Amino acid sequence: MLDMSGLGQRSLPSWNYGQEVLYRFLRLDGSMGTVHPARVLSDDGETLLCWVLPGTSIRVTTSPDGRSPRDLPMAERFGGRRVPARSTWRGTATLRMVFEHEWSSVWWFFEPDGTFRNWYVNLEMPLGRDATGVDRVDGVLDVEVFPDGHWQWKDEHEVDAAMAAGRFDLTFLTRIRAEGERMIALAKAGDFPFDGTYCDARPDPSWTLPSIPESLLIDP
Repeated sequence: MLDMSGLGQRSLPSWNYGQEVLYRFLRLDGSMGTVHPARVLSDDGETLLCWVLPGTSIRVTTSPDGRSPRDLPMAERFGGRRVPARSTWRGTATLRMVFEHEWSSVWWFFEPDGTFRNWYVNLEMPLGRDATGVDRVDGVLDVEVFPDGHWQWKDEHEVDAAMAAGRFDLTFLTRIRAEGERMIALAKAGDFPFDGTYCDARPDPSWTLPSIPESLLIDP
């Protein structure tokens, strides 16, 4: 299980513009899931703003026979052995705001021509940061928010399967859903970060793609 006794007690690193960071998703049993390398736009130790660029090599986990969780039956999607694999972030660049102490991050999605498409509120448990990146626990349940103000829960159909597999318990789910409701209230009011801020942002064209450490692709 994850040891969270030191959270909030250590000196927090921060990163400068253009530096590489790792956006890591862990599970409550301590195993590692997806890892997205990113480039820093800004960071003050409390709020990290970073870009995940198209073409970036990322870490995913699959079943031992190579199937992604989305390709597995729902009853198997959140349980069973997983092995690391290399994949690629496809589509367009995604801007992400990661809050050090909040149970969510906000992602800005864009069309291929750079037009803003929508916000994605990734509900996740914060686990702090180290010198190389931030650690989170994905909450399965998410929220999509659109420029016209409407919103919707995402992946509600997966919650029961995740709980049945022991991915998290009712206490965790209650906290995640409360964070979703908090972010929905901000979206309804048109308050930051759903006020148009960063909707015209672009990644620095001089940046090269960040790299995934090869050690993260080895089956432990």
